[in-house]
Amino acid sequence: MAVGTDTLVLVTSAALLGPAEIRELAARLGVRPTKTLGQNFLHDANTIRRIVRIAELEPDDVVLEVGPGLGSLTLGLLAGGQHVTAVEIDPVLAEALPATVGARVADAPLTVVTADALRLLSVPGAQPTALVANLPYNVAVPVVLHLLEKLPSLRHGLVLVQAEVADRLAAAPGSKVYGVPSVKVAWYASARRAGGVPRSVFWPVPNVDSGLVRLRRREPPATSARREDVFAVIDAAFAQRRKMLRSALAGWAGSTGAAEQALRAAGVNPSARGETLDVASFARIAEARAHPSA
Repeated sequence: MAVGTDTLVLVTSAALLGPAEIRELAARLGVRPTKTLGQNFLHDANTIRRIVRIAELEPDDVVLEVGPGLGSLTLGLLAGGQHVTAVEIDPVLAEALPATVGARVADAPLTVVTADALRLLSVPGAQPTALVANLPYNVAVPVVLHLLEKLPSLRHGLVLVQAEVADRLAAAPGSKVYGVPSVKVAWYASARRAGGVPRSVFWPVPNVDSGLVRLRRREPPATSARREDVFAVIDAAFAQRRKMLRSALAGWAGSTGAAEQALRAAGVNPSARGETLDVASFARIAEARAHPSA
């Protein structure tokens, strides 16, 4: 992890929240983790330090953390001296976070925003450059896609998600788990697996494994098609996964013949299936449909 010595905030192991501190804090706040909000709180110091290290934060990064919960990962992120903007949907947790951090770190560069990350359009102050978060399992993919769309200042990120979701986000064309999340994330960024995280480091313990995914912003494919149109092709192609594209895209294009025409114009075999195409190929299909005479 890159750390600027002039801005270093010392967060020792004692300052991080362990299992006992997590439970005591939750009890004091009257917080009972809910499946609805996907609340599984990290409590292992080694895992937190590992996440921060893999995130490769630079001294000038502004970190966006979604779902800080009781603040265990927040404290780890503050160790580098970067400003952390924490977005928390639970008003009780959001209100308590500054005090939790303040009791362990003096003058911590922290901003707390009480909001639903899926409705977030902007954040106050310096714009975030890095997304580092333990995301609720049930909304992880929509949150990642929404933030990459609405916050173009995000340059890179590391997200902790359900292992199955991590595999899908990082999957390449041709993989058995390659699908809509894989292609849509690829519009914004490269994604790769960055290791697994055991169940035992969470409270309550989830019934699924977790995984880390590293994201790096890149330019979308060069195309005249709108992102919304490209995503419509992607949704149609995977709605009937086992079908050849000429059939899977018939509803989207208006007919099987129109779908085949668009596919051939895009240089895509009409007999191919969606799981074999990269995001650039989907962009060409959308463009060919929008400009059939091109």
